[in-house]
Order: sequence, then structure tokens, then C-alpha cells
Amino acid sequence: MDRRRFIAAGGGVALAPLVAALSACSGRGDWPEGMQEIKWDRDTCVRCSMVISDRRFAAEMRGGPKNTVFKFDDIGCAVFWLRDKAANYPWMAEPATRLWVADVNNRGNELRWHDARKVQYFGKVSPMGYNFGAVALPQAGSTDFTDMSRHVLAKGK
Repeated sequence: MDRRRFIAAGGGVALAPLVAALSACSGRGDWPEGMQEIKWDRDTCVRCSMVISDRRFAAEMRGGPKNTVFKFDDIGCAVFWLRDKAANYPWMAEPATRLWVADVNNRGNELRWHDARKVQYFGKVSPMGYNFGAVALPQAGSTDFTDMSRHVLAKGK
């Protein structure tokens, strides 16, 4: 049977579940609008050069006239990058600059991302030892982005 007859006979419908299953295995995940996919175990942190592997602590920044993307393995690296590279990338302070952080409760390929400046942080052992994990809602002992940043910068790593 040639391709046209196969499709006309409904063969294309029979393949739909297979196509759907294969596309689900792509590992693309649910990335927020504007966020560039992180290639786990291949992309490296722009600050410390560590491979980004832990889906619970990754962060990404995007902005500027060229829509530049910076990826981080730990929100602490992003905090230091914001401080240390402000003169090189003045657009990082603009409200239009996006900063996402992974939810510390991420498991496997089920990924949740948050606006890093609007979520809460609490103590959790992290890849670079800055020891903050992000959660969407306040909980006992959690702090906001400003206080978390202050604590990270005080560590001086």
C-alpha cells in the first residue's frame, strides 16, 4: 500500500498515539514563555562553570537588547552574577529582565519554574553550597529574594 492510500485508509490515525508517546519522551519539559531550555548535564553555569544537573536549584536569566541568556546551577551563582556583572550588563537591573528559578520540589522531568524575585527561599543544601531552595508560597522560615541575596553575598564565595 502506498503512502496516500495508507493515510486515506486511516493509517495516520493509528500512528497518532505512537507520535504522541515519542514526543512526550523528548525531555523538553514545561518551560516558561521566553525561557531557553536547559540541557541537563551538558549546559554549564556561566559563573562557576559547573555542569547544570540538579533540576531543583537551576536558574536562568534573559534580557537586554540581544535577549541574552545566562544559565546557573544555583540561585547563589545568579545572585553573585547580578552583583559582579552589573557594569557589563546594565540591562540586568531593568524590570523587563527575566530571572527564573527552579522549584526545589522538582522531581524527574516534571519541572516548575518561578519568577526568582517573587518566590520564597528556605534553607536547603544546594550544588554550590549557597543553600537556598525556591518555593512558590511562604512557609515557616522562608525569606524573600532580597534577604536571600543578602545572606548569599555575606558568604562571599
